[in-house]
Amino acid sequence: MRLPLRRARTRRPSAWAEFRSRNPNRNLRQLLHALLTPGERGGRLHDLFDKAMATWVLIAVVAVVLESVASLQGRWAVAFAIIDALAVAVFSIEYLVRLYACAEDNPEQSPWRSRLRAALRPAMIVDLLAIVPFFIEAYFEHLVDLRFLRIFRLLRLIKLTRYTGATNSLAAALKTEWPKLVNSAFIMMLLVVVAASLGYLFEHEAQPDKFENIPQSIYWAVITLASVGYGDVVPITPIGRAVTVVLALLGIGIFAVPAAVLATAFNDQLRREREALHNELFKMLEDGVIDESEQKQIDQAAARLHLSALEVDHIVARARHRRREAEGSGSSSLPWALIEREPVVAREQYRALVSQLRQLSVLTQPDVLQAMVQRDGTQLESKICELLIAAQAPPDGSMPSGGSGTGTPDESRVA
Repeated sequence: MRLPLRRARTRRPSAWAEFRSRNPNRNLRQLLHALLTPGERGGRLHDLFDKAMATWVLIAVVAVVLESVASLQGRWAVAFAIIDALAVAVFSIEYLVRLYACAEDNPEQSPWRSRLRAALRPAMIVDLLAIVPFFIEAYFEHLVDLRFLRIFRLLRLIKLTRYTGATNSLAAALKTEWPKLVNSAFIMMLLVVVAASLGYLFEHEAQPDKFENIPQSIYWAVITLASVGYGDVVPITPIGRAVTVVLALLGIGIFAVPAAVLATAFNDQLRREREALHNELFKMLEDGVIDESEQKQIDQAAARLHLSALEVDHIVARARHRRREAEGSGSSSLPWALIEREPVVAREQYRALVSQLRQLSVLTQPDVLQAMVQRDGTQLESKICELLIAAQAPPDGSMPSGGSGTGTPDESRVA
């Protein structure tokens, strides 16, 4: 009895094999740059690297937070120290590798100049601040108490901004609405100073310890305008309380303006990025299908924009509908990608267009059509018009009658 043959499963290549296949004959610096930079050359290995670094950031931050608990710190002090040392080693290696590979960003410039410019970028400065406190405390602890530097280890949490696209959208929204936010901040500062001055004016005599001067009154003004009201500084005079009521009502609107501007800007930025994804899908659908590399780009964009599978399907459906409308409109009902790929289709489409031009020349007065084309058209259009009119001329040399007459054009000439 013969057993049925099993169909061989096609194994997906490993991330390292895929990375090597996408980067043949490249040197070490180019390979490291491909690994650290998002793009086609990095592939799945770049994604795995980002996930590994994000995991280390979370482990290091959780260890710093738990170390502040006295009972846990006394029991797991050695484990916390080992985790901190390993995290610093990983982050230091990452920083040096990024500094070494960034020369590939501008190969035409000097490598050291490129590295110096890269070291001054905000992301690289954050990476440096995540590891510097460890070395300062290790080498100078015997000279001065530097335990306060341990709190700066929480800056490692900012490293997560490198591995997520949400902060990029927020930064773009801030850049777009920066003038409005500056104006709102100026109005808030002006209102805070005016409120502190009024509080000092009406409450100084009644409460000289709490409203000693205007700078000290700024604390009460900010708390009042922010509608927090801790209760530690409260006006006791009737006019002071009346001013407090007015300031509290103003604060509800004034302090809400920057939040509303930022929220609107962030939503607009997400909408623009989704429209950009829709346009990219429109280009991807020129050939009618989405291949594996294009699907990966869609998945990365969806993860960056936090889109669900249902939302992605909706965007793809919109792009397909728009592509069908674009292909069905105009003088051609065939997609341009198909015309470009198939010469036979291009020939038939050319014949159809020539037939339409001949029909237009028959159904229009030749002298009127030629005059308009010569006046407003290009040299090529004028030449085509002359050829079409000459092709429609009868054998006796007289001009053919246009579409304004009562006769019907000969079927042989229209075809």
